[in-house]
Amino acid sequence: MIKNSVLKGVFLVGLGATSYGMLATFVKIAYSEDFTTPEVTIAQFVYGILGMLIINSYQKAKKGNEVVKASKKNIFQLMLAGTSLGMTSIFYYLAVKYIPVSIAIVLLMQTVWMGVLFEMILEKKIPSTQKIISVIIVLIGTALATNLIQSKIDLDWRGGVLGLLSAASFTMTMFNANRVAIHVSPAQRSLFMLLGGAIIVFGFAIVTQNTPFNFDIFMKWGVVLALFGTIIPPLLFNAGFPLTGIGLGSIVSALELPVSVLMAYFLLSEKVNNLQWLGIVLIIVAIVIMNVNLKKRT
Repeated sequence: MIKNSVLKGVFLVGLGATSYGMLATFVKIAYSEDFTTPEVTIAQFVYGILGMLIINSYQKAKKGNEVVKASKKNIFQLMLAGTSLGMTSIFYYLAVKYIPVSIAIVLLMQTVWMGVLFEMILEKKIPSTQKIISVIIVLIGTALATNLIQSKIDLDWRGGVLGLLSAASFTMTMFNANRVAIHVSPAQRSLFMLLGGAIIVFGFAIVTQNTPFNFDIFMKWGVVLALFGTIIPPLLFNAGFPLTGIGLGSIVSALELPVSVLMAYFLLSEKVNNLQWLGIVLIIVAIVIMNVNLKKRT
């Protein structure tokens, strides 16, 4: 029975990671159709919020008073935490304008060592030997996966900086998701975090959108981006992680990296050489090392 529940959790987390992995490729295709970053992010968040409203309404109708309602303080905390979610989308989607998706996802995965750094600063915890080894492997893998060792590769610095900023904001999102109003239902937490992210996204659009807003984005890509970016993954992760545990769940969620690279390879015809694949494998190995040892220690 336990094994079946763990397998179910692995399936749910893996499916959620796969959904996230597909996201950047869809954004890149939307860019090829002349949609802008504000249009893409607004469509994603609007449909995402509508989807979470429907899910919350369904849960309320089904469970009634059993659903723990978020207090005003909880709502404020979750919306504030959700601002990092909006920044992650903006930075990541801007990054794929300047660099290949296969490179952008590698930069996003720098959350591995950023998470260790955040933990050290915010919780004053000295990293274990296993974590330090993992960080070193991640950095080596990143150098290989981004082709930094080949001087002939010209990586747009704007995409590199934006990719690292997306990793930093995503690290904050993960920290917030595990610490803010955790007694509230996952659907409510996702909704209020999305609302907080939407404030950032709309503010970004007001400042940067210098052409008439193309509402065709809602018909063409809005639903797809919302499903794969703001509805399916959070629900699957919230359902799967309790069954797998943080260690195994984190390892399975690393599927996002190869899925994103493969999607870019097949749909966008992005070239990925053997050294880059080696770098991607090293990053996944680092995630495994970090979480397996953490799991044993707990």
